Amino acid sequence: MKEHGLSVSALPDGPQHWHDIDWCRVQRNVRGTQMRIAKACRENNWRKVKSLQRMLTRSRSARFLAVRRVTENQGKRTAGVDRVLWDTPEAKFAATSQLEPRGYQPHPLKRVYIPKANGKERPLGIPTMLDRAMQALYLLALAPIAETQADPNSYGFRTERSTHDAMGQLFLCLSKEVSPQWVLEGDIEGCFDNINHDWLTRNVPMDKRVLRKWLKAGVIHKGQLSATEAGTPQGGIISPTLANIALDGLESALKQHLGKTRARTLKINVVRYADDFVITGQSKEVLETKVRPWVEQFLVTRGLKLSPEKTRITHIDSGFDFLGWNFRKYPKKGKRILLIKPSKKNVKTFYRKVKEIISDNKTARQENLIRLLNPVLRGWALYHQPVVAKKAFSLMDHMVFKALWRWAIRRHPRKGLTWIRAKYFRTIGLRNWAFATTATDEKGNKREIELFRSAGVKVKRHKKISAEYNPFDPTHEEEGEKLRMLRMLDKLKYRRQVATLFTQQRGLCVLCNTPISKETGWHDHHIVYRSQGGNDSLANRVLLHPECHQRLHARGLKVSKPAPSRGLAKA
Repeated sequence: MKEHGLSVSALPDGPQHWHDIDWCRVQRNVRGTQMRIAKACRENNWRKVKSLQRMLTRSRSARFLAVRRVTENQGKRTAGVDRVLWDTPEAKFAATSQLEPRGYQPHPLKRVYIPKANGKERPLGIPTMLDRAMQALYLLALAPIAETQADPNSYGFRTERSTHDAMGQLFLCLSKEVSPQWVLEGDIEGCFDNINHDWLTRNVPMDKRVLRKWLKAGVIHKGQLSATEAGTPQGGIISPTLANIALDGLESALKQHLGKTRARTLKINVVRYADDFVITGQSKEVLETKVRPWVEQFLVTRGLKLSPEKTRITHIDSGFDFLGWNFRKYPKKGKRILLIKPSKKNVKTFYRKVKEIISDNKTARQENLIRLLNPVLRGWALYHQPVVAKKAFSLMDHMVFKALWRWAIRRHPRKGLTWIRAKYFRTIGLRNWAFATTATDEKGNKREIELFRSAGVKVKRHKKISAEYNPFDPTHEEEGEKLRMLRMLDKLKYRRQVATLFTQQRGLCVLCNTPISKETGWHDHHIVYRSQGGNDSLANRVLLHPECHQRLHARGLKVSKPAPSRGLAKA
């Protein structure tokens, strides 16, 4: 196996420690091979695809990147059935040599359950660190193919795609006067738990032996080992991609079955996010007699079926819920306009979550309660920012206010209402009854903090990604860079100093010069340490990947502010 012309096993000058790894070179090596895989896939050169996949999964760069992914994501502190964590640089570096397909046997999954909005529980399967790293390794080789062959309007678990892109596509499909009037709301029953293993083994372009071992690994719950006869476990790194591959074709194969011209005449559009999808049609009859039977047959071959409870055909004037929003046309001045609003179910579910936080913190200090509520309220408001949400925001603010008023009264049963108001609520600018208090920061400075107000969020339309975007196609590189910068800055709009640093660095880590993203995370580093007299000004701070931050301190490295760029403001 070769990497930059050298045998991997004969790299005496290669990294000997986790903090010696050149992550810029690692990223460049892996991305270069991924682009070659995607190109070979577009050319239907499957022999070359297989050869490049094999080369990638056996390269040191891919192994380093796989271990880094599983030791930096949210599950890095969650062990599998072997109770092993890779939480030291030595353990991470040693783990890279364990990622060998020869003799590899995955452990059973650890079964845990998390509650769903409908009161039921969602089963998760937690693999061991080694199994997660092996999945991340093979995913590096599978992702270019999955992206290249994916349906254009599939938006779940894909690079730079989101629920907002799916919403934007539905708006394009349904907003015009001549748009289709009928919608098939589809939901697949237990998608992750029921996908046919034989179908996956035959159709997923990766090492069949390794894939079958993962699928048949079994599950341990309460000390009992159970066999896995179907499905791909929720909780595995590669599972979302396997589910996407199983459902890809729902759009392209349906239009091919009907004929592209006929599908256009019948106003057939498919928008899918993971296992939830919407299919539009010219009439109810078309969706009932031509589309739904074909979809059911398409799913049967994969071991899946539609959920009778959640699958229905609806007229756009009645509206339908999708991804937490309600899509419906309303009459206005002789026309019918499409309005997208937060769904009633979403508003109720979110309020229950907020109320639970308030109930669980009956004796907490007001400052701590505000710090708990603000990220939750802000996240919900920003999710609904691109749609018609002003009424929902005002309603949520009103309901949260009433819950907090009850919280305050309960704490002081012997005090008058005027005293309670004066203690917990203030007038800020033109706002009365703002839930606010004075807090002390780390330096001992006092400042006023207040509860986040959803109604203060301004509507901002979402810029939809193009349906043809492929992160592994060099012609789409510029579009991907612009999207990543815009969406990260959007995410950081309430963290102005971090957003400024991110813009100054052009979205790149100062140490390894590779992109900072939501997935990688970031640390705020002081160039001159505060213990040595450094201040908190932006001139003394840079953003680093968490892994790079650890490396910098372990090796005693130094960084400096990046030089300003003329194109920075545009990015």
